[in-house]
Amino acid sequence: MKSTLINNGIIYLANEFILLILKNEITHKSRGMGRNNYFQFKHFRIVQEHAAMKVGIDGVLLGAWINLSGVKRVLDIGTGTGLIALMAAQRSQALVDAVELEPEAIKDATANFHNSKWVSRIKLFQGAFQDFESAYRYDHLFSNPPFFENALKAKDPKRTQARHTDALSLQELLSKAKQLLNEKGRLSLILPVDQEKRLLELTEATGFKLSRIVRVAPDLNKKFHRLLVELSLEDALLQESVFYIRDAKSSDFSMDYRELTKDFYLAF
Repeated sequence: MKSTLINNGIIYLANEFILLILKNEITHKSRGMGRNNYFQFKHFRIVQEHAAMKVGIDGVLLGAWINLSGVKRVLDIGTGTGLIALMAAQRSQALVDAVELEPEAIKDATANFHNSKWVSRIKLFQGAFQDFESAYRYDHLFSNPPFFENALKAKDPKRTQARHTDALSLQELLSKAKQLLNEKGRLSLILPVDQEKRLLELTEATGFKLSRIVRVAPDLNKKFHRLLVELSLEDALLQESVFYIRDAKSSDFSMDYRELTKDFYLAF
């Protein structure tokens, strides 16, 4: 392993990955932070000055929904700003690894991890998930993955990469995840509802079992648009449910959404 010492942080170069060990002495100076360049949660702040994908309901939903009972080591795939990794750190005592390809997102994730109270438990890797190597097997992997396999691409190339599956297909995600999980490990994802058939096909092909699925709709009067799914390598009884983000009459956040996310949002 080749290593380079830079100031108070150590950057290890291995398998084309950069492992950023975040030291308490490192400081992050914000530059021209506007009102939309950060999102304040109860116990941490998400700087989103550089990353193409900002804080959204999908990420918060997944981070609050993941079953972290008994986990000791977890991995956030495509961490972006680091939101879900930080939510996992807040909700558990696990060691949290996070991998991200986009250099601009790495800047935000680095700052967000360093400025959190869980910096000693979080490690950030830069590179493609397909190339990720670990000496450990994880208890839980999770991802808010790229969405649109066949849709028109955004004008912003960074946003395109973050939202499309060119860089990481669902098949690649499941296949690689299986290699990194221990025998009792789980994989949790949030996906567009139109990917359910494809997910079920790949689940069977890769040897996963569907253990939990939640169909999510904006409110009771609208169609389901997201799936929260948990896959397991063990046989499990499938748990199915539905979830509404907002109250159809008031358009305010539903009681279920408030209850699920109350440990994070300032307003709840």
